[in-house]
Amino acid sequence: MKTLHSPAGMSDWSNRQKQSGKTIALVPTMGFFHEGHLSLMRMAGTCADLVVVSLFVNPIQFGANEDLNKYPRDSARDTELAGKQGVAVLFIPENKEIYPPGFQTTVSVNELGKGLCGKDRPGHFSGVTTVVTKLFNIVKPDMAIFGEKDFQQLSIIRRMVLDLNMEVRIIAHPIVREPDGLAMSSRNHCLAHEDRDVALTLSRGINLAKTMFEQGEDNTVKIAEQVKEYILSHSGTAIDYISFVHPLTLEPVDRADDRTRMVMAVTIAGKVRLLDNGSLGE
Repeated sequence: MKTLHSPAGMSDWSNRQKQSGKTIALVPTMGFFHEGHLSLMRMAGTCADLVVVSLFVNPIQFGANEDLNKYPRDSARDTELAGKQGVAVLFIPENKEIYPPGFQTTVSVNELGKGLCGKDRPGHFSGVTTVVTKLFNIVKPDMAIFGEKDFQQLSIIRRMVLDLNMEVRIIAHPIVREPDGLAMSSRNHCLAHEDRDVALTLSRGINLAKTMFEQGEDNTVKIAEQVKEYILSHSGTAIDYISFVHPLTLEPVDRADDRTRMVMAVTIAGKVRLLDNGSLGE
């Protein structure tokens, strides 16, 4: 596995591979790999001849009250793990290479980024779409793999690719969960031992919603009320949002069907913000 740091070097490598007829799959990450990331890499390996993994903690997607410096990092461990997944290139650029002096261009998907996580994190998704656009331009992948855990992000990337006629196929990977059901996240390591069971209220809340739907309840207000009551019955939980949305437009729905997506963000113990989601008809 090669480790590249220069955007120019990364582009040169990609150009040479594509000229020889090879296909490239990109897995964009911010590092601190867990099994969820590794699953994306393995899926990428089944979709393309070569896999590129980018590792870049993107500063412009962090808000004023979010501590960029506390984001977990372990590049040596990440390098070892990526190499074991058959990754061809680990691309680790420096901030100054991605955002050189005078940088002032951003990419925004306006409507999809307004609600859900975007409501309380202004500028976050603009930061995501800007860096993903740059990565697509640098790596020139034929396809890119994104996890469904960040469902709003996945929807926004798909919309951006469609709107801007980008020749990149977006492939979604199902949520990877711990044996107890907790969705895998780099933030899970921040959970204290006593908070672990509380964090399971997200996946259990989704299961509760699915059960209600299977039993004939399609009123999303009623389902949300029951899920909220369940989650808040556990001390240390604060619900940022629980929404039932159309899977493509992210528009809220009053009546659920098999495709309706329940998406949520819950803060545990006042410090660890976790995401989860699921289709009611799964």
